[in-house]
Amino acid sequence: MIRLGVNIDHVATVRQARRADEPNPVWAAVEAELGGADGITFHLREDRRHVNDRDAESLRRVVSARLNMEMSIAPGIVRIARRLRPTQCTLVPERRAELTTEGGLDVRRFQRRIAAVVRALQRDGIETSAFIEPRKDQIAAAADCGFDAVELWTGRYAHSRRPRQREAALTELEIAVVEAGSLGLHAYGGHGLTYRNITPVASIVGFREFNIGHSIVSRAMFVGMREAVREMKRLIELASRRHVALIENEQLSDAR
Repeated sequence: MIRLGVNIDHVATVRQARRADEPNPVWAAVEAELGGADGITFHLREDRRHVNDRDAESLRRVVSARLNMEMSIAPGIVRIARRLRPTQCTLVPERRAELTTEGGLDVRRFQRRIAAVVRALQRDGIETSAFIEPRKDQIAAAADCGFDAVELWTGRYAHSRRPRQREAALTELEIAVVEAGSLGLHAYGGHGLTYRNITPVASIVGFREFNIGHSIVSRAMFVGMREAVREMKRLIELASRRHVALIENEQLSDAR
């Protein structure tokens, strides 16, 4: 079964637009769990533009599903992560000017620093994942750092405008998933995934988890968080089942 992690950052973004106390991202996390979310993802940024320290503390106490903290390798953020001890920490790039995390972490360039952070987190019993572009050199560097998983940036696929570009991006992801598995890394996916584009990606054999935020939070404005999560989970499950059925049919045809 492919897990669905629901990113609740944009609930906090709405709250911060008015510097108010609502909507509460922790309550959104509870509603997402009730809708069937397998995990809750949040990004505690250095500038605290949406999720803040109080949110992070509350999420750690309240969430019963997997709790995934996206984070930079800044020492202060690492200390907070080690104190909170979420289920998993996903190391991501962080730039002040960006609207959201764009592109992957350059694990190869910062390998020594990143490896030290990975070791520290794992000593505290925290699973580790690297948010990277689906490139062989980055996957290899993540394996060398000792990560448990890689979350492959699906932005190239999500932002493609032409069928040929989308197919090339999907092929790139398929190859990256196989490469990650060959190096003992679990393969996750995230960035720009929506109800309209999730099916082809979820049909790729080998993905174990998708982390999706903006699309689910947007849909929740109209149908509620529980139903928004249920709808996304159904799409992912249907896509993975169809792919398995297709493989089984091909195997039966070959046997004949």
